[in-house]
Amino acid sequence: MARQSGYIYEAFGAWHVRFYQSEQIDGKLVRKQKSHRLCAKDRAHQSKSSVKDLCIDFMRKVNHTNGTEQDDMRVVDFWKDRYLPYCEEVIALKGQDPRPRMRPSTVRGFKQIWNQHLEAHFGKLTLQEYEPRWGMRLLRSLTSKQGKTTLKHIKSLATALFSYAVTEEILKVNPWREVKVPKDAIEPKETEHYTLEEAENIISALVDHVDAQLVMALSCFLGLRPGELASLKWEDLDKQWIHIRRNVVRGKVGAPKTQESIAPVPLINQVRVPLELWHQKSDNPKEGWVFPSEEDTPVDLHNLVARVIRPHVEGKGTCVRCKLIPEKSGVRWKGLYAGRRCAATAVIEATGGNYAVAQALLRHKKMDTTVRFYKKAITPQAFEDGMQQFALKAAAKEAR
Repeated sequence: MARQSGYIYEAFGAWHVRFYQSEQIDGKLVRKQKSHRLCAKDRAHQSKSSVKDLCIDFMRKVNHTNGTEQDDMRVVDFWKDRYLPYCEEVIALKGQDPRPRMRPSTVRGFKQIWNQHLEAHFGKLTLQEYEPRWGMRLLRSLTSKQGKTTLKHIKSLATALFSYAVTEEILKVNPWREVKVPKDAIEPKETEHYTLEEAENIISALVDHVDAQLVMALSCFLGLRPGELASLKWEDLDKQWIHIRRNVVRGKVGAPKTQESIAPVPLINQVRVPLELWHQKSDNPKEGWVFPSEEDTPVDLHNLVARVIRPHVEGKGTCVRCKLIPEKSGVRWKGLYAGRRCAATAVIEATGGNYAVAQALLRHKKMDTTVRFYKKAITPQAFEDGMQQFALKAAAKEAR
């Protein structure tokens, strides 16, 4: 017999649940309809939803008796005992170094979503009891508090968890496949970027701190992710290229974000100049971290940004090195990732719309990622130049 959730109904001033149970009659197994009184209809139990938990607890016993819950388990237990260990499992493929199945940053994001939104939602429910409508209710309840991106992350984790339960043959169908993100969910704010002029102004404002200049140059001109530039070693550099070989997240050094990220990017003068100055100031090392901490670990960029870079950009707060409040740079601080978007946008403009160059610079597997998330609106000057080129080509065609 299939697992049942029961049908709740009201009768004689009380709430009941209707279900089916198998009985032996004259040596034959007969399926008979049954009814069970859950509780009186009172102030605490005015609607069907108010007795849902009572129904679930009772039907769990019924299903267990019918032998349909032998492989079932609570969602919270499945997360803790099976899915989370699966995500964190270290695997060793032949010919490769051992590595976790999922990146630590990915698992950390999973844990945050689980703790904030999903653990309390699943409560005592088992995998087989869960229904799509409850997922829809959860997402609808969050539309006034969370943006669409967060709702997508919640749906993604819940879908992945139940997909694994299908793989483990606890479920036949994933209920979260039917859950839709509400159409009226708030769209996320447009991500920001620096223009080339803003990038140059920031670097000029950091003239007394060559390492900070180099950080911004690597971000704004070569599009390195914060974790990639923080984990650079002098051995990764040659006269023409910077070889991206690792990434650091919260002090833990590991592989770059994707396989495609492990690639060289060409040195250009806007980076080469601060790089050579910093190399000289660091006593011309041949190996070791390009940006070392006092403990000879990769620099904590959050500290460098907060204590040195932002004071010089915003003209607020005291630079820990200068011991002074610097003058404003005239640029609003938008974060290090705004530099990566700056690099993508600027290189597309400079190459006349060559998206392939930007894709190679940012080392994306798909060009769609570069175009959708990193390419920003062109500058008015680039727009004007483009229209001038269009006008010249149109005039030349008319003259033929």
